[in-house]
Amino acid sequence: MSKTVIPEEQYLTRRVLSMQESQTMRISNLANKMKAEGRDIVSLSAGEPDFPTPAHVNQAGIDAINAGFTRYTANSGIADLKKAIVEKFRRDNGLEFQENQIIVSNGGKQTLANTFLALCEEGDEVIVPAPYWVSFPEMVRLAGGIPVIIHTTLEEEYKMTPAQLDAAITPKTKIVVLNSPSNPTGAVYTEAEVRALMKVVEGRGIFVVSDEMYDMIVYGDVRPFSPARIPEMKEWVIVSNGVSKTYAMTGWRIGYLAGPKWLIDACDKIQSQTTSNPNAIAQKAAVAALTGDQGIVEERRAEFEKRRDYMYEALNSIPGFKTALPQGAFYIFPDISGLLGQTFDGVVMKDSADVAEYLLKVHHVATVPGDAFGAPENLRMSYAASIASLEEAINRIRRAFK
Repeated sequence: MSKTVIPEEQYLTRRVLSMQESQTMRISNLANKMKAEGRDIVSLSAGEPDFPTPAHVNQAGIDAINAGFTRYTANSGIADLKKAIVEKFRRDNGLEFQENQIIVSNGGKQTLANTFLALCEEGDEVIVPAPYWVSFPEMVRLAGGIPVIIHTTLEEEYKMTPAQLDAAITPKTKIVVLNSPSNPTGAVYTEAEVRALMKVVEGRGIFVVSDEMYDMIVYGDVRPFSPARIPEMKEWVIVSNGVSKTYAMTGWRIGYLAGPKWLIDACDKIQSQTTSNPNAIAQKAAVAALTGDQGIVEERRAEFEKRRDYMYEALNSIPGFKTALPQGAFYIFPDISGLLGQTFDGVVMKDSADVAEYLLKVHHVATVPGDAFGAPENLRMSYAASIASLEEAINRIRRAFK
């Protein structure tokens, strides 16, 4: 009896078929597979801190379990966590929100997916500056929207200009995405730059989704500025954040969103029919993270800054690599166009995917190709690793492209 072959593409939706697999997860999974096979892999691909979750945060989770706090919570998050988020926005970002303007979700990805699903009709355009976080265009497509990509350059420090933004706006523009500090470039928009961009969209019925996940990981005198601080834009800005990066809580899956109450209510409705409430135990841990001693945040930020400085100097000393100095997050995004077209160990470097695959398979260094971020002549490298690991990675990269 022959087995029936189902023509998958005939039945899958256009939205799903238009989406791409997350390249960051694909490379991380391949690196982990090679590690499991006994290969000595230095991974610069993961988008998570190498530090452990702070002990007092872990203890809060343990206490929640022991207290039996393991049942459903309010769909949009528990009251004491919303209160802590409101205070965090006031303390760290100069933003004023009410608790009914906050929703807690299963990580920052869900807060953003909820937002696009709530706002995007079929064919609505969403402006996304590139290099972009890999999930932005795919989430927009899943919601039925059309991502409109604005390409930025190393010379512009990978920042979108007001002129570029103005030129990209059409009658179909519904949302502009702003990610500062940026994944993957580490770029941070100054207050003046944010205000100039907001002048372009003000009064035009366009929403701004501001992803501020790395707001506490910035360097030198740099301070991120949220567009939600501009009074004229307050009702048009949706702020996404979470505890994953600041508190090394990636696996706890707690993100949160702030914005106009009507939009938060819509996201609450979507969440009620998809995942329901975020993890109860993780919510209690997030309260401890946001309200506890913040000294550990500064300690870890300072360590990231040392690593950033090392990677910036080291990469710029390798022929074929050019990089801007990241102002935030824990990624560096070198331009490797000087390597393309060359052959190393018999392998022709046609694009960043070739470079990343060569580094991983031959020299056992995991990076992420820039194609995934809309920048095919770049590589993303995470310096969320020890200095010793970074030094070993740099030594291998030098040997790879000697």
